[in-house]
Amino acid sequence: MSKLTKNQKLVADKVEAGKAYSLKEATELVKDITTTKFDASCDIDIRLGVDPRKANQMVRGVVTLPNGTGKTVRVLCLCTPDAEAAAKEAGADYVGLDEYIEKIKGGWTDVDVIITMPSCMGKIGPLGRVLGPRGLMPNPKSGTVTMDVAKAVKEVKAGKIDFKVDKAGIVHASIGKVSFPSDKLYENAKEFVQTIIKLKPSAAKGTYIKSIFISSTMSKGIKVDPKSVE
Repeated sequence: MSKLTKNQKLVADKVEAGKAYSLKEATELVKDITTTKFDASCDIDIRLGVDPRKANQMVRGVVTLPNGTGKTVRVLCLCTPDAEAAAKEAGADYVGLDEYIEKIKGGWTDVDVIITMPSCMGKIGPLGRVLGPRGLMPNPKSGTVTMDVAKAVKEVKAGKIDFKVDKAGIVHASIGKVSFPSDKLYENAKEFVQTIIKLKPSAAKGTYIKSIFISSTMSKGIKVDPKSVE
């Protein structure tokens, strides 16, 4: 059996095995147990009592984190010429249409979010093979296909994220950086969990929120008591 490193021993002493912490305690503790030299991301994983294979139990949506994600989000706005100026003013990193569609066909996907207009979807639809696997395909449900592209750009830049339950019934998201004050992390985590709670499918039976864990990049997971959020 391999020996624990000095940092691992310190972490082991701080996190009580099997204990479920309150959400507020967890967002404070995750800062204490993170030993990376870089500014690690703070992640949340929520296991839901749903069957994602059934359409009436799918959980997906969007949430605007009150304190942002701490990440620089690169936004491409594919829009008509009359909307370009507003998109640029709102903070879009790349704005245009045909020239970027050609770049994407050539394999360029160096962005985090793509926002477009309903009238442009006819041109963007064929890009599904490139954008789909990378999670970049614009979708009306996530607010990335809209007439008001400027508003959508501002929301994404301010910390709006979209999420979807995976095949294992888990929703995963990054809710900030470890450098955030613990109260800011708590506010983000609370907003995210409460958004998930509101999206409970009527077809889901039994316990909806089965477990919640908070961790940072390369850190141990901290178990959260779901009742501390409701």
